[in-house]
Amino acid sequence: MRKLFYTLVVLVLLMVVSAGWLYLYLAPASQSTPVADESTLTQTTSGEIVGFFDDGVSTWLGIPFAEAPIGDLRWRAPRPARQWQNKRETLAFGDACPQRPGGEMRGVEDCLFLNVWSPQEVTKKLPVMFWIHGGGNSIGESATSLYNGARLSREHKLIIVSLNYRLGPLGWFRHPALHDETSTLADDSGNYGTLDIILGLQWVQDNIAAFGGDPDNVTIFGESAGGFDVLSMMASPLANGLFHKAISQSGGLNMTSTAIAENYSDDEQAGHRLSSREIVNQMLLDQSLVADRDEAKQHQEKMDHLDISSALHRLSPEQLLNLYTGGFGGMLGNPALFADGYVLPVDITTKELFSSAETHNAVPIILGTNRDEVKLFMAFGSDKINRTFGLPSGFNDLESYNRDNRYATDAWEIRGVDELATALNQAGNLQVFAYRFDVDDWRNFGFINLKDLFGAAHALELPFVFGNFPKPLRLIFPDSMSDEFDVVSREMRAYWAEFAYTGFPGKGRSGKQLLWQAWNSSEAAAPRLMVFDTESDQGIRMVSDRLSIPDLRKRLLSDASYKQQDHCDAYKNIFTGEAFNEAEYASLGDGGCAESKN
Repeated sequence: MRKLFYTLVVLVLLMVVSAGWLYLYLAPASQSTPVADESTLTQTTSGEIVGFFDDGVSTWLGIPFAEAPIGDLRWRAPRPARQWQNKRETLAFGDACPQRPGGEMRGVEDCLFLNVWSPQEVTKKLPVMFWIHGGGNSIGESATSLYNGARLSREHKLIIVSLNYRLGPLGWFRHPALHDETSTLADDSGNYGTLDIILGLQWVQDNIAAFGGDPDNVTIFGESAGGFDVLSMMASPLANGLFHKAISQSGGLNMTSTAIAENYSDDEQAGHRLSSREIVNQMLLDQSLVADRDEAKQHQEKMDHLDISSALHRLSPEQLLNLYTGGFGGMLGNPALFADGYVLPVDITTKELFSSAETHNAVPIILGTNRDEVKLFMAFGSDKINRTFGLPSGFNDLESYNRDNRYATDAWEIRGVDELATALNQAGNLQVFAYRFDVDDWRNFGFINLKDLFGAAHALELPFVFGNFPKPLRLIFPDSMSDEFDVVSREMRAYWAEFAYTGFPGKGRSGKQLLWQAWNSSEAAAPRLMVFDTESDQGIRMVSDRLSIPDLRKRLLSDASYKQQDHCDAYKNIFTGEAFNEAEYASLGDGGCAESKN
């Protein structure tokens, strides 16, 4: 009986912890219905809107910035919102875009809304911070309590904007059948989610002055996929001039070739397993029009483009998403950020792109990662963890768990921070700043210590940046650390705000914080990385740490702690693209790795 009781307690606690993580991306904000306040009446390019007051901040939620992308506008570049005649109340967040978090379908296609927070009294034009949410570009929305911009706006006199953008295959999808004589280069790009963000930035240029914001001082910031999207704005010629500073939290930039986006998986130029042609194959199979994939491929090749387009447009969002096999937390892993040659550049690597000021939108930038990024994903997928009802309940090999995290997270930092920062320096950008988030003082449940399980994992910096610690997160964050957490959060908010004002995080808004020095690519011992940590650990500090692919390669090749197959798997996961060396892989470890990198 005791064993059963213990197991049930374990299950409940772990479900709560899992829900807390999912909350970071998905939990819609709960609020009582606010009362419209006529003093917030504002004229936008589409019509008048009225908002409300939220703890000393003027707030407008659910402002349409684009026409609903439904019907013939599905898989088309966004169009600016149509005019409305009467005053529009903007008192609640707009609907989320279609997604399948945790396997549950939610959201609607009419989802292109944005939100604005502005200090109640504005006497001069204020800096604008434009938030792009994360979620693998296939889940998430702006309407979470975590992303509420009121505190940042109130404390530091900032205009905060957040938006929804199309997700998954409604946001990124390329198939030749969708191109016709009426489509534009933007329509044919397949980068609909990217174009939604660009249109949101254009809305800011056209409207933010009416809210007290300075259209000539816009900082874009985002986390995870949002961090990738921030860098895609720097890469896109269409976003030139629409923003002036950038912050990429746990980001990077991987652009997908059109061949990978469109081709069959067995073509000579192999497409992604979820390429548009493979998805059409799956549609034909699901509709029982063919018996197997080979027959589906043959059938698709004989179909008229209009018939394929019509069949795709007839799919409901749920039917479309059900064609995809999902990943962590409902993220689909669908191809995204297409190197189409119009929205995003083609035939250039990320390092090349950011190594010249001529090939990207050069602006001051903060790049950062969390010390244990991949532990969020490993916690629910690693074979080094014991599970109860599918949830983590202990370790069978904590040493190997930490080793695997170190390699994978270091690879993330190299590609998302160190290599990019060095490339940007090479392009002449001296306003490049880097950080690492190290806070890991989480609860110890006895049967499992969250400090070991998660460490400073992916997304954990989010409540610190916004200063919002909603109730579900308090089950992860111990009360005994609340004062120290508040210090780290206050410092981060002040640095982010100072950067938005000046392009230098400097000594924060107070001018009394530790000087955040710019990234230095030339001097080995130079302080170049700001570390955010609690005082009971090592505190907030500047360090000279710098990682590189050659050093990571040397460490992995000489690591004798791996079993052979695990060593091969680690190599494939860490060294992708041009970093993969076939000969090195074939001779790895004791017996080499015989299988292909694919």
